[in-house]
Amino acid sequence: MRNNSFVDAIVKDYTTAPISEAERALLDFAVRLTREPWICAEADIARLREAGWSDPAILDLTLVVGYFAFVNRIAQGLGVQLESDSVAG
Repeated sequence: MRNNSFVDAIVKDYTTAPISEAERALLDFAVRLTREPWICAEADIARLREAGWSDPAILDLTLVVGYFAFVNRIAQGLGVQLESDSVAG
């Protein structure tokens, strides 16, 4: 079972965290898709497949990343406060 220090290592810098190459490839793609989706290419998908991810898993990842971005933009555009913001404020 993974513990809080494991989660902290991923949050701090997943590229140095003790994760598998498959997990690293998945997170690399998620970051790329989040920050610069216009540069994603077939080579990115090929890397995920080579790391062992199936096409349905790659689709799931892409949908989750896209949905997260979509919802965040709506919330930010409407000025929605997070619960932690309203509790602290």
